Amino acid sequence: MAGTKKVDMIYRPEFLPATFVERDHVRLAYGDVGPKDGPGVFLVHGLAASGMQFTADAHYFADLGYRVIVPDLRGHGRSGKPAQTDLDAFSIAELSNDILAVADHVGAQHFHYVGNSLGGIIALWALADHGPRFRSFASFGTTYSLTTPKAGVGVLKWIYKVMGPNLIGKIGAIGTTKNKQARPLVEAMLRSIDVDVVTKIVGHVGDYDLIDRAVKYDGPILMLKCGQDKSVNAALSATLAQMQPRENFTLIDVPNGGHCANLDATDEVRQHLLNFWQRVEHDRTPLAARS
Repeated sequence: MAGTKKVDMIYRPEFLPATFVERDHVRLAYGDVGPKDGPGVFLVHGLAASGMQFTADAHYFADLGYRVIVPDLRGHGRSGKPAQTDLDAFSIAELSNDILAVADHVGAQHFHYVGNSLGGIIALWALADHGPRFRSFASFGTTYSLTTPKAGVGVLKWIYKVMGPNLIGKIGAIGTTKNKQARPLVEAMLRSIDVDVVTKIVGHVGDYDLIDRAVKYDGPILMLKCGQDKSVNAALSATLAQMQPRENFTLIDVPNGGHCANLDATDEVRQHLLNFWQRVEHDRTPLAARS
């Protein structure tokens, strides 16, 4: 499999063609590109984003021979949401089970997983009971534990009501990435958020501790620590204290990366992921087959 590919950076606010699967009466959308027999890769977005965050990356990795699956989380992008939108309907466990349902639907028994922010949290939850399905786990913009004031949920609703989706999109895009080319994409994602969905998910991910699930996972783990992601970096001390001594954990600094590092440190993120996957696949290959 090729290791690099030179392309122009294009950040269009567009989705991959959608395939749908239903789980517990929720219609989940995902994109699926690349050769069906290629190594499976999941690219999973964070809160208030959608699969369009990874459209360009999906095409890039697909051209290198990977089969790339890009879901829209429930209540995001083209995916639906439950008829009864109570708090439990947007728990980390439910979001995690959605991803596994997509994996079952595409026949992916084993796959590399990349999560940004909430996308990483979802995988951490799944590692406890489904770790063997993950060939590897990579994340950026994700801390494995977090405690934030609960008052933030009410403030979020008030801000959205006062500012409206268009202004939220413009300001949010500027705060999310320094890459001006990527801002229209971020703006499009933020304009389309369902604030009720977002606030319910915040009710679960504002206070969690999943470090133990990562510690018990014995597969390869990659964390990209992004230099411009100040809020997440401030919460990483407990995670790194537990994870850095572990032989299966790799920490790589991406100085120019923000919270959505694939949009503003695109080359670095892609290359780090490729290097990681290739090392994982090499280590899984029997010695006799390497000669």
